[in-house]
Amino acid sequence: MSVPAFIDITEEDQASELRSYLKSRGAEISEENAEGGLHLDLAHIIEACDVCLKDDDKDVESVMNSIVSLLLILETDRQESLTESLCEKLVKAREGERPSLRLQLLSNLFHGMDENVPARHVVYCSLIKVAASCSAIQYIPTDLDQVRKWISDWNLTIEKKHHLLRLLYEALVDCKKSESAAKIMVELLGSYTEDNASQARVDAHRCIVTALKDQNTFLFDHLLTLKPVRFLEGELIHDLLTIFVSGKLSAYVKFYQNNKDFIDSLGLSHEQNMEKMRLLTLMGMAVESKEVSFDTLQQELQLVEEDVEAFVIDAVRTKMVYCKIDQTQRKVVVSHSTHRTFGKQQWQQLYDSLNSWKQNLTQVQNSLLSISKT
Repeated sequence: MSVPAFIDITEEDQASELRSYLKSRGAEISEENAEGGLHLDLAHIIEACDVCLKDDDKDVESVMNSIVSLLLILETDRQESLTESLCEKLVKAREGERPSLRLQLLSNLFHGMDENVPARHVVYCSLIKVAASCSAIQYIPTDLDQVRKWISDWNLTIEKKHHLLRLLYEALVDCKKSESAAKIMVELLGSYTEDNASQARVDAHRCIVTALKDQNTFLFDHLLTLKPVRFLEGELIHDLLTIFVSGKLSAYVKFYQNNKDFIDSLGLSHEQNMEKMRLLTLMGMAVESKEVSFDTLQQELQLVEEDVEAFVIDAVRTKMVYCKIDQTQRKVVVSHSTHRTFGKQQWQQLYDSLNSWKQNLTQVQNSLLSISKT
């Protein structure tokens, strides 16, 4: 992608005009080009360019596009440090103000660079920072498949990869994009190995807390397979996660009674935990039995009689369990429930169901063939 700038003048003249313009706006910069070449000119221009950020949006964008067009013709090995300097100016300049302009300028730079240029990741990280500061993460690309491709294209080191994913995760959390954030965190934790999993303790801890806190997340068994999470075995946070994966409400209540301060220190709401564990307990009961009496629900979910029906209705709204209330016989009739864990037993059940459907369809097909021949 080309970036619009000055037309029909040499790079040296373009740099000279930029110097003159910045000088006229009060920047401490010489109007004479540097003797060391274009990259030194750009270093001086970028250092002084923040004075133009007070101008009208159109003027700022024109000047920045001119700087970007010069930056893009430099050798790749000289681009990165200058790109970092320019991005730092745009991220920090008048922080909190004119975010749409700063996003546009960074976007122009990002899309103007070749896709495989490693320095592009610096621009992307800056885009994330600015977008997060103004809750505008939806205006930049965050699709996990695309991010994976960029990480591969830019040939990032494992440290830079982790930094990018962590930055993106935090931005998505801040912008209330919990589902996308969870995918990014799982990607981050999944990139650790047995050798360096211990280094991800903070990320693993944060991942668990965020998942438990999210009111729309009800399945957690995939977290237990992540190496950094497995490294937390024996700690309270891992014990709590295990309860949410496969335990009942009674197990959580006992845990809370013994570790109230720990739950509070995580910033988790006990009331929300109780509601979520009631739903998870119901899901487990619904998998095991297609009919559950009101009395059993009251006992297992620690509800008073008048709250049972309202709770079941709320549970159905989550689409994690499908059932009907039989008020006459005071029971719940289950038609379907999501499995809280999906292991070998569940795969076998799925295989058996699919095999049964296949046999039934074969019988139907044979019946239709026999009818067509008569």
